[in-house]
Amino acid sequence: MVSDRFKEIFTEDALELLFPESRSDEFFDALYGDAEEGAYDIKLAYVSSNDDMLEFELRLTQRPGKCLACNLTYGLPEVFSRHPLINIKGLAKDIENLSGGHKISSWKIGHTREKSRQLHTVPLIFSLEA
Repeated sequence: MVSDRFKEIFTEDALELLFPESRSDEFFDALYGDAEEGAYDIKLAYVSSNDDMLEFELRLTQRPGKCLACNLTYGLPEVFSRHPLINIKGLAKDIENLSGGHKISSWKIGHTREKSRQLHTVPLIFSLEA
């Protein structure tokens, strides 16, 4: 199993480099013309791995004074999969570069999960070549 090694690679600092905190504001600025209109911050988190996949999630955390539950987060996987600022394809390449020689053969984005009224997550699975 390669799980422990990936946990050591995808630290908070590495995840911030892969998906900077500022990307949330850039996303909402592009979407609404004003970053302040965004109801949540988007953060990349490492979840787990096994021999043939890496699991991450995009964590949507409610911003102060905003309502995450009131926003349409369930359509986001489709938006995220194609949006150039979220750039899942580029993220896959960056993750591959950090993974220590593992090649990503494909990726998929899952359905939004409501963890709480203040936190929704979007699974992001990267398949590794055998």
